[in-house]
Amino acid sequence: MALPTEKAARYDRQLRLWGDHGQTALESAHVCLINASATGTETLKNLVLAGVGSFTIVDSKQVSATDLGSNFFVLPSAVESSRGRCACTLLQELNPDVRGSAIEDSVDAILANSPDLFATYSTVIATELPDATLQLLAKVLRSLSVPLIVVVSYGLIGYMRLALPDHEIVESHPDNYHEDLRLDCPFPGLVEYMDAINLDAVDNNKHANIPFLAILYKYLAKWKQSHKAMLPKNHHEKKEFKELIRSSIRKNENGAPLDEENFEEAMNSVNSTVIPTKIPPEVQSLLDDPACLHLTPESSNFWVLVRALKEFVINDSQGKLPLRGSIPDMNSFSDLYVSLQKVYQTQARLDVEAVAVHLSALLIGLGKSPSTVPMDSVKQFCRNSAFLRVVRYRSLADEHCKPNLSEHLWRLENPDGELVYYILLRAAHQFYSMYKFYPRGGDKGTSMDSDVGVMKTIVSNLLNGWELPPSILRDDCIAEFCRYGGAELHSVAAFMGGVASQEIVKILTHQFVPLNNTLIYSAMTCTALTIAL
Repeated sequence: MALPTEKAARYDRQLRLWGDHGQTALESAHVCLINASATGTETLKNLVLAGVGSFTIVDSKQVSATDLGSNFFVLPSAVESSRGRCACTLLQELNPDVRGSAIEDSVDAILANSPDLFATYSTVIATELPDATLQLLAKVLRSLSVPLIVVVSYGLIGYMRLALPDHEIVESHPDNYHEDLRLDCPFPGLVEYMDAINLDAVDNNKHANIPFLAILYKYLAKWKQSHKAMLPKNHHEKKEFKELIRSSIRKNENGAPLDEENFEEAMNSVNSTVIPTKIPPEVQSLLDDPACLHLTPESSNFWVLVRALKEFVINDSQGKLPLRGSIPDMNSFSDLYVSLQKVYQTQARLDVEAVAVHLSALLIGLGKSPSTVPMDSVKQFCRNSAFLRVVRYRSLADEHCKPNLSEHLWRLENPDGELVYYILLRAAHQFYSMYKFYPRGGDKGTSMDSDVGVMKTIVSNLLNGWELPPSILRDDCIAEFCRYGGAELHSVAAFMGGVASQEIVKILTHQFVPLNNTLIYSAMTCTALTIAL
């Protein structure tokens, strides 16, 4: 569905990233923010500017003097009034197309009385939550299959944790990939096109403007005749194959090679185009996944499509995925290029139709209408079938019992490394559970030294419980962390809000691959670590 011109102009740059369908997914999303802290509002700000459909802020707190020092979405005139409502009003001013609302109940009250409220949200962002409340929220959201993003700014440290059900990605947008050209196993339409080209019977002008794919196809046929029908495999063979192509460049009357850019393109593309067509291991693992093999009426459309893809691979394509249907730019006469492009597009359309037949049969077998999955979705799925991904996230409850730190001991050997701050953040949350304030001393009737002493005991107990050596954390590191007092710095909050909103867009659009599962940021060194804990 084409976006109106005004929206297309407003969201031009992001549409280039995730397309009209990605923007539509974003505009249909309803995001919940728990607590309008500086970090939470910075995260929500980026989503509002991107055009998220609606948001709800759940916050029972009032605006305080502390908020005024770090949160740009509260006003001095709003002190002692609802922080959620104040932030909601200011955030809505950023984008008139976004709807906002605020709930002044506490999260604990909602979890106790109406937890199903969270099922109405596309994703939930949690900030400023005690550990016990966060664990209960994560349990409820996991049972409802609602993504949870925990984002924290604590002094000079940022922390983000994604807690999702299995996350299915159709458009993973890999940074590097090979074009799907099938030169090693040409389909009938491609064979017909190539057979109609006779390199020896054309004049010099046309010889220099034949698509380089045709050149590769012709000389691969010659190569296979003397190499047992095998493609050039190693560096030596590919170099030999390039020389075979080079020797066929025509020469002028003086014996000098003509300027034939298409032959140069053919030689330069050997490494990326003369490759065997096969199913990537990540996709093959999906085809063999129990969720694909054992469909139920509750199976998501993604897994039904994966099963249809598997049936296509087994029954229709001799073990190959649907053709992508695109070709790279190349030096060529326009009519030859357009004709070649249509050859690939036609075969891609036939593959989509074949997958759609299997999909229809599967949906009927599951008691669903064949129209459950729109044809546009089938086309998108087939076009990206080589890039399908599923990310499986460990639950917060499992991580809370025993994080995967033993697998990363080498990271903990660096006393200034980011992973050290994960342990300190866990200890600070335990401290808060015990005293209802974060370690800082002074205004709570305790001294800094006593808070540091308690933190050392908590850290020691955590490390013993996780069977890690107590020497991992230095005492001065614990003391320095206690000086933060749980304060939010706006610069750290803004950075974490940017990172969190980026991951939320990935989740809402099912495009690009979100991180798995934890990010820790140090503003002291301006470095970040992503790690699965």
